[in-house]
Amino acid sequence: MRSTQIRQTFTDFFTSRGHHPVPSSSLVPDDPTLLLAGAGMNQFKPYFLGETTPDFPRATSIQKCARTSDIENVGRTDRHATFFEMMGNFSFGDYFKEEAIAFAWELLTEGYGLEKDRLWITVYQDDDEAERIWRRIGVPASRIQRLGMEDNYWSMSVPGPCGPSSEAHYDRGPAFGEEGGPAVDGERYMEVWNLVFMQSIRGEGPAKKDYPILGELARKSIDTGLGLDRLALILQGARNVCTTDLLLPTFHTVQELAGREAPDEGEDKVSFQVVTEHARSIAFLIADGVLPAKDGRGYVLRRLMRRAIRHARLLGIDGPVLPAATASVIGNLGDVWPELSAQATLIEQVASTEEESFTRTLTQGTRLLNAAISRTHDKGSTSLPGETAFELADTYGFPVELTIEAAREAGLTVDEDRFTALLGEQKKRAKAGGKAKVTEALKKMDTYRELSAVLPRTEFLGYEHLTAEATVTGLIADGAVVTTAEAGSEVELVLDRSPFYAEAGGQIGDTGTLTTSDGTRLRITDTRYGLEGFRVHTARVLEGELRTGVGGEAVVDAERRAGLMRSHSATHILHAVVMATLGDHARQQGSLVEPDRLRFDFAHFTALTPDQLREIEQAVNLHILNDPAVHAWYADRAEAEAAGAIALFGEKYGDTVRIVDIGDFSRELCGGTHVAHGSQVGTFRLLSESSIGSNLRRVEAFTGHGALAHLDTERRLLTELSGLLGSRPADAPDVLRKRLEALASAQNELDRKRASELGRQAAGLADDARPVGRGRLVVRRVTGLAPDELRALAADTVTRIGTEAAVVILATEHQSKALLVAAVSRALHQDGAEAGGLLTDAARIVGGGSGGRGPVANAGGRAPEHLEKALAVAGQAAERLLND
Repeated sequence: MRSTQIRQTFTDFFTSRGHHPVPSSSLVPDDPTLLLAGAGMNQFKPYFLGETTPDFPRATSIQKCARTSDIENVGRTDRHATFFEMMGNFSFGDYFKEEAIAFAWELLTEGYGLEKDRLWITVYQDDDEAERIWRRIGVPASRIQRLGMEDNYWSMSVPGPCGPSSEAHYDRGPAFGEEGGPAVDGERYMEVWNLVFMQSIRGEGPAKKDYPILGELARKSIDTGLGLDRLALILQGARNVCTTDLLLPTFHTVQELAGREAPDEGEDKVSFQVVTEHARSIAFLIADGVLPAKDGRGYVLRRLMRRAIRHARLLGIDGPVLPAATASVIGNLGDVWPELSAQATLIEQVASTEEESFTRTLTQGTRLLNAAISRTHDKGSTSLPGETAFELADTYGFPVELTIEAAREAGLTVDEDRFTALLGEQKKRAKAGGKAKVTEALKKMDTYRELSAVLPRTEFLGYEHLTAEATVTGLIADGAVVTTAEAGSEVELVLDRSPFYAEAGGQIGDTGTLTTSDGTRLRITDTRYGLEGFRVHTARVLEGELRTGVGGEAVVDAERRAGLMRSHSATHILHAVVMATLGDHARQQGSLVEPDRLRFDFAHFTALTPDQLREIEQAVNLHILNDPAVHAWYADRAEAEAAGAIALFGEKYGDTVRIVDIGDFSRELCGGTHVAHGSQVGTFRLLSESSIGSNLRRVEAFTGHGALAHLDTERRLLTELSGLLGSRPADAPDVLRKRLEALASAQNELDRKRASELGRQAAGLADDARPVGRGRLVVRRVTGLAPDELRALAADTVTRIGTEAAVVILATEHQSKALLVAAVSRALHQDGAEAGGLLTDAARIVGGGSGGRGPVANAGGRAPEHLEKALAVAGQAAERLLND
């Protein structure tokens, strides 16, 4: 059964049983506690927590998932993967264990035709009910095993929904391992489907067995996951996930690049599968807007890319591997997942650029690592020093994961404790700070959940109105729900109706005022979403006492909102122009919409040229001048996408979406506020373009009043500059250019004369060198020289002396500081003489220190009055060297 048929069979089965089909969410989740989507239930988490009421009681989806927790097992087992499609069915308080188990058994045995006597079941050790249901359905007790929390209790590894699970396993036969069921051999008895009986909420804890169960969910629910890779492996009789139709074309591509077939065992087998499997993860992550970076989800991608490249080199593939491997992924899966085809250019460019960069790092790092491994073996040690791993990572950018992996392959361990210690306190503080942020976010979320459980969602009126009569329905102060707040208090408040736009899609939240019926006045300083649809207003109580239940007038800062609308509409226009200029890959990766100012991040692999920037700015302003109509409309997600609406990376959309059209050139899914006509943006002025990461560019611009003010500033500066030059403004650049050229010419002539003068001075000093011991010595105080000139004079003098053993010590006072320079001849230096050693004592005398290793060294201090004494001491040190 081909993977396309496996997917269709699953979807048809559950939709025919009342499950609403839900498209996969992005791999970039809208959840501060998650780095990447790693389970089918991630996008349904608000339903399980009771934060949001679903429009349907049961759902089915095929979710893209990325997980690297078992990355070391890829290629070493038949089943592990860092990317997979999780087919799932979900019940939000509708059905529970009985129906979930019955559905799974029917689909596995009848829909997919798996032999009943080869299916084994595991249940949680305390779940008597699940075992009874499986036995009633026909599974004998001999093929049902009870396992502990590590195997049959599910959570997302962070506080949230959890519950016991039951798993269906398929016996692949004695050729794949020993008898005894799933408890004995996970390769032979391969887990296929995991049924989670979502009934509890877990708290903080480092491992499955350590976290507390905080209570029961309001409604018991079902979350299941049937792995497409594993089912395809079984139904297609494949040896491993890389030889199913999901990855086989890519597997063949890697074999072609290597010029040989993959073996059935050994380290080369692992490398073939790592390159193949990681290529799929890389393509999907980039398609969903993840770009290589030093931390976060960008680091996950970079780690996958670097592992794939390294394993390709182990296979003898010296040329590029990622462009061809990811292209085969797109060719194979692009019809099912159209975002792959849509982002094909970006995937190729990111893969190529990152591979070129890392190949340089890999070549140097591998050479150094191999040398370190050889030294470790020669010493008879079994552990690579942590200092080596740290130097490779810190100085050469060689990932510690690859150091550990290479060391293991060489039969060594790495002193990881020492490596961790060497990272230093700064990194520890950064980690602690990051954890503190997550903890704080979770604490806030708990408070928001408490309020959202009893309050209706805020009705947003801000598209049409900037004022509204509203009632305060909830208050939060110092992280806790309260009922009153006195003057001077900083609070968060919830309104039943609000004209304030909550920060989203790059547009910052509205500010304004709230004046209640009893005279209390508040300044609204920000508006954000606490939870989906749950709008929270940050405010300061200026006067009176605020109470829940009181009504009043909410007023948005109109001028500020107008500036935001100008910038937001300009951002949409800019997005369309950037893609038209650079290509479809140059999609928005982030933005910041402020009053009369914007920041726009997009995917691109090179810096923009001045001509490109000029072309973009002119095109944006031309669109503005053409005064296109701005129109917002609503549709379901599929209809919007069919109409060509652009969905932004990482943004979360519901089934019904808002689309904003600007003329006939821009159509985006957007919940933000906009001008009514393009000309209301006023004008647009690009300020800068820069890199903010690998393959990620940023432009900043002014709009409206901000652009006009900037243009006025530039005009005044040009007027002032032309006045200083005595020219017309239009002639100022040419006049300034000619004067700079004349100045550069004069400076060059001055430098030539100065060099000639220093040369004559060096010749004179060399002639005056006195014989000392085995060589000749110059010790002299000079005047009128800058530090670089003093150093050049000393080096030239020692060369002009011409003997194998020559030393020059020079000193001067410069800008009220003492300066000394020592130079030794090349022959003396090759014999071990260091110029810096001659100045050590002298530097102390002038209250400073010496520096520089090699034949020339400097010293300086803040006591020029002691310069003569210091020069004498340095001369004595030089005499000792020559008399030695």
